[in-house]
Parts: sequence; structure tokens; C-alpha cells
Amino acid sequence: MPAKRLTFPKSRRLIQSAEFEHVKKNGHVHRGRLLLIGVVSSNDTGPFRAGFVTSRALGSAVVRNRIRRYLREIVRKHQREIVDGLWIVTIARVSAARVAYEQLEAEWLRLAKRASILATPC
Repeated sequence: MPAKRLTFPKSRRLIQSAEFEHVKKNGHVHRGRLLLIGVVSSNDTGPFRAGFVTSRALGSAVVRNRIRRYLREIVRKHQREIVDGLWIVTIARVSAARVAYEQLEAEWLRLAKRASILATPC
């Protein structure tokens, strides 16, 4: 029997514009060269929820979707380390379209540590 794949379900994603606006108005932003991470504590103690923003400035839909998939995979891969009860919005800067997955992951982890959203060290 194959090992169960660790998934990142849609129910754990921020999708409504009001949710993104809440993080923008009430959260703390941590800026990096490739990404910005906005973090706000939610009212419940449930699992964290994450949203991803890739603007048209990044490039074509193919490029934006690839960056979004990379960011979702990074969060999925490290979801067991992220503190519960948070809303996290990751925004890709234009320079993110020109780098490899590994560089995005390293930048996300660096910003996540700075934002103190990781419960266990990576």
C-alpha cells in the first residue's frame, strides 16, 4: 500500500477578497527580494489558512500559475511546521518569475522564520 500523500486541501486556502483585505489591513508584512508574507492571527484556533497572490506583472497566465503552484507546494511541504490559528498571504514579486523553485523555497522559509510562523525549526 503506498504512503499517504500529504495534501494541502482547498478548505485551508484563503480565497475571498475580504480575507486577503483582512490580512492586508490587520497583519504584519515581511518583505523579501522575491516574496512578501503577510500574517495575521485569526479568531479561531483551527488550522492555519494560506492564500497566494501572483499579479499580472509576473507575466503570462502560464508563468503566474507555475509560481502559484510552486508557492502552494512550499506551504504544503512545510504545513506540519506552521503554527495553527494564522492566516498567511504570500505575494510573489516580479523577480520571483525568474528564479528556480529552490530559491523560492529558501526565501519563503527565511521570511517564515522572521515572521515566527514556524513551530519547529526546518
